[in-house]
Amino acid sequence: MNCHPKYPLLVRPTAESPSAGVYQHLTREEAGWEFLNFGARILKQDETWEGHTGDHEYGIILLGGNYRVESNHGSWQTVNGRRDVFHGIAHTLYLPRQTGFRLTAESEVLDLAYGWCEADEDHPARFKTPDEVAIEIRGGDNATRQINSLIEPGFDCQRLVSVEVYTPSGNWSSFPAHKHDERKLHEDGSVREARLEETYFYKIEKPQGYAIQQVYTSDRSLDEMAFARTNDVVMVPRGYHPVVAGHGYHCYYLNFLTGSDQSLANSDDPDHAWIYDSWSGKDPRVPVVTASMNQ
Repeated sequence: MNCHPKYPLLVRPTAESPSAGVYQHLTREEAGWEFLNFGARILKQDETWEGHTGDHEYGIILLGGNYRVESNHGSWQTVNGRRDVFHGIAHTLYLPRQTGFRLTAESEVLDLAYGWCEADEDHPARFKTPDEVAIEIRGGDNATRQINSLIEPGFDCQRLVSVEVYTPSGNWSSFPAHKHDERKLHEDGSVREARLEETYFYKIEKPQGYAIQQVYTSDRSLDEMAFARTNDVVMVPRGYHPVVAGHGYHCYYLNFLTGSDQSLANSDDPDHAWIYDSWSGKDPRVPVVTASMNQ
């Protein structure tokens, strides 16, 4: 695993400016996790990615470009893929276990990210278009951000969850800080907090830009800061994990989560929960993207 020596939760891409091939690849064994794997790759026009999901379910997220895909569970094609993550909303392809597929780039450059995890249930393949994606404006003041639900809780799959988040320049995100590292139930048996592994995959609007992410536990047995740039991954094995976008640089991150439940149930850091009642309005810069921006 290609990690920054002072920050083992930060995974750099395999090349500073990747132009082709796999540029992020993080397995659960490398991360020391039970379930979650993550990858990202670039294909050039007419190049193909052939694979088989085996005993895993996959979520494939279109970052930029267009593709067509054939599989033993159906065939699909993007016709309005976004230019990049700052010019529209993702197409999402969910593939269940035991799916063979062949994905072909139909644009000069095709940028994809994907998460996968072991599954022992069968669910239907699904191709989700940008128009189907629910947008949520969360937070307030300079903690306002946009969340696009790609593989949301309740999606017909076993474990995967995925959202993409847009944080305007200088704003805070994933804040007030929350965690999801213990499975806790309400009295009625519903999930109050899920135990989840999570990846943050970053794109920053300008190449010199960055975001700052903290990962910490209440007892500070884990307390790290990461300076994340485009194509970096920050792993969140446990603890609270707020983000702030560098001033002048809109920030995008793609989350994959999996664990005890197909859920986003979490617990706030009690030291900062009071902030919810302090906001006076929403940042007018959100939403940062809409489906109408897709090509």
